[in-house]
Amino acid sequence: MKNTATTPATPPLLLEREGAIATLRFNRPEALNAIDVPMANAFLAAVQTVAADPAVRAVVLCGNGRGFMAGGDLATLRADPVQSAIDILTPLNAALLLLAQMNAPVVAQVHGVAAGAGLSLLLMADYVIAAEGTRLNLAYINLGTSCDVGASWALPRIVGVRQALEIALLGDAFTADDALRLGLVNRVVPAAELDSATAALAQRLASGPTLAYGAMKRLMRASMDHTLPEQLAAEKDAFVHCAGTEDFRAGVEAFHLRQSASFAGR
Repeated sequence: MKNTATTPATPPLLLEREGAIATLRFNRPEALNAIDVPMANAFLAAVQTVAADPAVRAVVLCGNGRGFMAGGDLATLRADPVQSAIDILTPLNAALLLLAQMNAPVVAQVHGVAAGAGLSLLLMADYVIAAEGTRLNLAYINLGTSCDVGASWALPRIVGVRQALEIALLGDAFTADDALRLGLVNRVVPAAELDSATAALAQRLASGPTLAYGAMKRLMRASMDHTLPEQLAAEKDAFVHCAGTEDFRAGVEAFHLRQSASFAGR
């Protein structure tokens, strides 16, 4: 992982672009990327920039230094608990809604530690790739608080209510391999291969049918809140919309010619 020394002039979050891939890199390595108010606001600003750019076809979330994210900044929260919580969570929640609604798939690249809001954030990603040796902990209960950043929405959907309650109520740490077994991450790789494995995955996603990805994301996330008739209707609407896209025409033509499709994200 890239190590960036933090100075007063160093932004708390870095937005990097490589072709159609946007990387949002949490950049408070001296604090294990704990979220304070400036980082939360910077995260929202970066997500707004990415969401407004149709040329972005994949998004990567990652952290500088020794870990992905250690959760909320306790020094900030200790100084003014209630107002700090409001000031951090308001932009974070807005950013998460944008990420969930955008067409581009969101990949979380996780290493070192993912605790509290760090674990919550990766739960809200569309795909999670973790380095061997990563330690994860929902952690909120150890501080005497409930969870945030979408954890109570995502965790039961991924592991079921009973397992979600065990993770939330006990507040125990677990390994990347445990997370893989539970379905909290999609893939675990050696730490030395994390950057290259994430880059390959992001490039694959960025070359895919972006509008269809967005439709699939929204269908999957809404499915547990819909009746079967509602979900069938939503699927029909999404399919009909995708059937009118350039990518669908390219995909059907490539299938007919027994070739690999070349998608433009339109």
